[in-house]
Amino acid sequence: MQRPTRKQGICKLNRTEFIIATAIILFAAFCMGWFANWLAHRLSRVRQSDVADLDRMSQELHEAEETRDQAITYLQQREAELTNQLTQTEAELTAAMDGLRAARQEADELRGRIRDSD
Repeated sequence: MQRPTRKQGICKLNRTEFIIATAIILFAAFCMGWFANWLAHRLSRVRQSDVADLDRMSQELHEAEETRDQAITYLQQREAELTNQLTQTEAELTAAMDGLRAARQEADELRGRIRDSD
């Protein structure tokens, strides 16, 4: 059996050479994939100090939300109290104005009686 010559520019491999070349290519691809995976995990790994910082920030955020909720509740209560006081003050003002109006009418009536009696 004669080996083919390389006159046509095509390198012909026998079956064993093809299997070995394919195995080498697949092994190289595996090694590159493993290295890429290792590198990605190495670069994206979270350090313990970062986790502690995230825990601290989440606790501070929780406390800030509680403080905000308390402030909102206090402001709502204070608004209700002030609205109630305003309503009472308006009612007192209305009563005072009615009383003043009645007093002025009575004073006008008394002045008219005094003029009529003179």
